[in-house]
Amino acid sequence: MRLNLSVQYACPREACPQREDVKRWVRAALDPDVVERADIAVRFVDDDEARVLNLEYRQRDYATNVLSFPYSQGAHLSGDLVVCQPVLAREALSQRKSFADHATHLIVHGVLHLQGWDHETSEQDAEAMEDEERIILSALGVADPYAADAV
Repeated sequence: MRLNLSVQYACPREACPQREDVKRWVRAALDPDVVERADIAVRFVDDDEARVLNLEYRQRDYATNVLSFPYSQGAHLSGDLVVCQPVLAREALSQRKSFADHATHLIVHGVLHLQGWDHETSEQDAEAMEDEERIILSALGVADPYAADAV
């Protein structure tokens, strides 16, 4: 599989995951049975940019943790992920998870959205997506973010 990955830092870079980690997480979440080529941009942003994008594209007036913008799916996948670093950091702290583990989860979650996975349409879709996340995260050494003892 060919991956063309752009990682952009529109907030302090030292507070964000490194490009090599992001690349590993993105690759792990791509379905090699479907995706032959992926062109993905991951942009780490502050609260203000995340809030503006969430309002513009989802009509929700708050900064959210990750937004996915798929442009094409299937053999040639293309899309953008926007990760709000301050929300990521706050959630990791409040959920008592490591920053890296929560970042991994958000990237995996976002890449699954780029491939057409959905958790808002039905409970069955949400369960299927969570199961897929668990499999991918386990392979990356990250504990189940949906476990009963997870906050």
